Amino acid sequence: MAFRFVHAADIHLDSPLRSLALRDPAAAALVGDATREALRRIVDLCLEEQADALVLAGDLYDGAQTSMKTALFLAGELRRLDEAGVRVYLIRGNHDAASRITRELSLPPNVHVFDGRATPVEAPRPPGATPVFIHGVSFAQPHAPESLLPKFRPPVHGAINIGVMHTSLGGAEGHDAYAPCALADLDAHGFDYWALGHIHKRSVHRGRSVIVMPGNPQGRDINEPGPRSVTLVAIGDDRSVTLEERVTSVAEFARAEVDLTGVDSRAGVNARLHEALAALRAGVASPYLLARLRLGGATPLAGWARRDADRLLGEAMEAAQRLEGCFIDRLEISPQLREPAAPAGDGADPRHELAAIVESQVLASPAFANVARGLLDAIVPQLPAELRDAFDPGAEEGRAALLAELAREGAAETLAHLAAEDEGAGD
Repeated sequence: MAFRFVHAADIHLDSPLRSLALRDPAAAALVGDATREALRRIVDLCLEEQADALVLAGDLYDGAQTSMKTALFLAGELRRLDEAGVRVYLIRGNHDAASRITRELSLPPNVHVFDGRATPVEAPRPPGATPVFIHGVSFAQPHAPESLLPKFRPPVHGAINIGVMHTSLGGAEGHDAYAPCALADLDAHGFDYWALGHIHKRSVHRGRSVIVMPGNPQGRDINEPGPRSVTLVAIGDDRSVTLEERVTSVAEFARAEVDLTGVDSRAGVNARLHEALAALRAGVASPYLLARLRLGGATPLAGWARRDADRLLGEAMEAAQRLEGCFIDRLEISPQLREPAAPAGDGADPRHELAAIVESQVLASPAFANVARGLLDAIVPQLPAELRDAFDPGAEEGRAALLAELAREGAAETLAHLAAEDEGAGD
């Protein structure tokens, strides 16, 4: 008989979604509770599938929280599993190690929390079924600079062996290095399945072991786009492993480029916005969409769009309201949003000539690039630490590209504000 369990990680319970859309009271009411709803969905999945267990690979919480309401909510959901006879095996990740409520909360009797010794725990099995042993290591401190793999014991002979670890593996963009470990080393350890956590993007490796990073069950900002999920796992008595990805996210972040080329009225802008949002909404698997739109193209409304971004945001919000469960995360103006090229000669708009000079002689100038780099170097040390990390001094190519994009955006904004009237802003 197969051992069936749900593998989840990085719930970050009660971590707020970071989106400008949540300034809208309707959006805030619908998705402000998203991480809790994701946990409810995980528990519902366990019950619906009659799973043997729920395996949680760390970061249930979101750091040094002080509210016991979060912990009590978690305990209540785990109690639902206890009442149904579903076991829970969990490890503490780096965020859990920093949380006071981790140490104070009393969990239901169906929950086993691994300590730092990786002692294997045998899961209940019907007579005649292949034994299952689960091995896990919790973080004792918020930081774990060394690999945790040496703490794990060898696989139990003649049994199905499942390892649970919170690790950055070989490193991932946007994630600090925690308990680094190579896939090859996990493969060589001999477990049938590795239930990992920490990296918020799903990945699956099938080798000697099946190694799964399920990602987080609810994206928290635009850098965690798309549907978010957990993994339903079945390991047969022959140790074969079957995986099913199950979507759990309540709100889904997504981006779209909106080309306004040829649009010459605000009604036309509204239509393009609605088309882009409708296309995004159709591809979203979650109940709600938080959309970030980026406007580009050649349109006589470019100056209006840059000068009156608040009005344009209103147009986007109106377009979103016509679609069920759709909200605007943010509206961005691309440097490629511009007015159509005007013919040269008498009567030509001098702003077009100025724009050409800025593009060809100023932005392309090494002297300008040196000045911009100096300004960036002066500003970065004054930023909060979490923002400074985005400006890696060694990533010169990336810094140069960022400076070029910012310069083009600044030039476009300046030229837009030189206009004396709203060209083409009427219906």
